[in-house]
Amino acid sequence: MERDYSLYLKVGDHVFHKRFIRWGVGIVVEERRSELPGGFCYVRINFQDGKIRVFDNDFKSENCCYYAGIKKIDEKYLADRGLI
Repeated sequence: MERDYSLYLKVGDHVFHKRFIRWGVGIVVEERRSELPGGFCYVRINFQDGKIRVFDNDFKSENCCYYAGIKKIDEKYLADRGLI
């Protein structure tokens, strides 16, 4: 079966939301993808404010979390500051 999606985030990625800085840094704790063509792909992100939020993870989708404002944080940036 051919995949018809392109994933943006994976488990363990650190992220932030451009428009909701008050949420703090988030970490991807779960990633799911459909086995069916045209199915949904999503990630669960645990933010510092204590809430887990769910986002579309298909980079090919106009609803992808990337286009909604979720940005990855460079792992080297976090390591240099002792955050991971």
